[in-house]
This record gives sequence, C-alpha cells and structure tokens, in this order.
Amino acid sequence: MARISVEEAQQFRVDENFQLADVDPTATPGLDSDKKVDKAFDTFDDELEDLQEMLFANARAGNSDAGSVLLILQGMDTSGKGGLIKHVVGSTMDLQGVRVHAFGPPTEEERAHDFLWRFEPHVPEPGMVAVFDRSHYEDVLVQRVKQMAPPEEIERRYGAIVEWESELAARGVEIIKVMPHISREFQEENLRERILNEEKHWKYNPGDIDDRRLWSQYMAAYQIALTRTSTDAAPWYCIPSDNKDYCRTVVKTLMYDALKSLGLSWPEADFDPEVELERLAHS
Repeated sequence: MARISVEEAQQFRVDENFQLADVDPTATPGLDSDKKVDKAFDTFDDELEDLQEMLFANARAGNSDAGSVLLILQGMDTSGKGGLIKHVVGSTMDLQGVRVHAFGPPTEEERAHDFLWRFEPHVPEPGMVAVFDRSHYEDVLVQRVKQMAPPEEIERRYGAIVEWESELAARGVEIIKVMPHISREFQEENLRERILNEEKHWKYNPGDIDDRRLWSQYMAAYQIALTRTSTDAAPWYCIPSDNKDYCRTVVKTLMYDALKSLGLSWPEADFDPEVELERLAHS
C-alpha cells in the first residue's frame, strides 16, 4: 500500500547536519509518482479523526493532563500553508477542537512588549490543536533579512525561542514545526497564477515579489533559524513541497504521530450504561 510511514516522515527532521541547499523541493521520497501520492494522501485520515476527537473528549471530561498539539507553519510565500490547514486539519479534524491563528505584523501595543508576548495567548489549551500560520519565526526571518531589528537582538531571539518552546513542551504541548520548502521556479508559477486568475487575486500581495527578490537572503535566514531552533522538544521538519499533496501527506503523518504519542484513551463513562439503557427503554 502506498503510504508515508512515521519513520519515513522523520527523514525530514532538521538536525545539526542539516543543509537547506541539499533539500530538493521537487522530490517525493518514498512515493515516486503522483498516483502513489494520491493513494497515500488519505492513509491516516481515520486515525487522525479518532485521535483528535479523543484528545478533545479527554479535555471535556476534565482531564487537565490531556496535552495539546501546536502545528507551526513557516515558509516562503505561496508555499502552501493555507492548503495544509485546509486539507490536513480542516478535512480530518473536528473544528470544535481546533484553533487557527494567522499572525500579521505586530500592532503598536504588541511592539511595546517582547516579541513572544503576542503568541503566548494562542498556545493551545489541554485538549486542543492549534495551528500558527506564520509565527514567532517571522521575528528571526523577515526581521533578519530586512534588518528590522539589531543583529544582537536577532541573536538573542534564537535562544528565547528555544527556551519558550521548551517551556511549552514541559506544559504538555506537542510541537511540530514545518517548513514547506518550494523551489523559486514553482513560486513563480504560483505567483503568476495569482496575478492572472481573478479567483486568486485575493491571495496576491505585490510585496511577495519584493520578498522574492531577496530569495537567497531568506534561504540563508531559514538555514540559521532551523538549525538553531530544532530541538527534541520542538523539532523542525523541512518538507519538499513543489508537490503540495506530498507535503500534506507527510504533515498528516507527523500529526498522527504527535496525537498518538499523547497515549490517550477514551474517557470512562461517569454513568452506568445498563442503568441508562433501562431508563431509556422506559422513557
């Protein structure tokens, strides 16, 4: 059966030897054809649905130790973050137990605080799955490339991120950080479609081309950010994403693994089923 196993998904984990330049955005390791990608895409859907419902049910039943999952998506413009949310989270999970946060530039109030201040309120509570569409990594990527903060402040932030994410993990948050990695050529195709297709105009931002001109600087910034902040508590995964369904398939596998690692079971009933059946029969 065509599928991406948990072990195969782990090949994309960033370690100390990681080199972004070595990642081929067009590759689909383990699935060497679009047909196999299509077949693999639905592999973990049933398990994801059950595990996420089980997580939500535990919190509703009062299990404060149920844990939670935080999926962080950070990539270049048109890398497929919205599609990941729609096809991985939206299509398989009960949205009662999901929160999606898309972070834009900080407000004046947010700028008055440390850069992590605005993200803390959106950390998932026990029983919840949260998705950050862009994240605190903007503060060591965009701000590094565009020199929006002093170099010594950018340097401080790497350590602050590692410390904060370690604290979240200690509070029971399973963290998955994904960089959907696309090629510059594929980004051009995506931007061209957004410009030409009126149904895609709402997605287009002229600033995307300005950022595209800084591609090499962004790749260097990602290299530093991923290697400096990929930890056992909060690992990064750099996934080839020119084939968007392939990337979504890998992320589904990682989500399945994170939810399963919580080791939950269905909450025990706080009533006697036989008594309730008897009551129902005479209602």
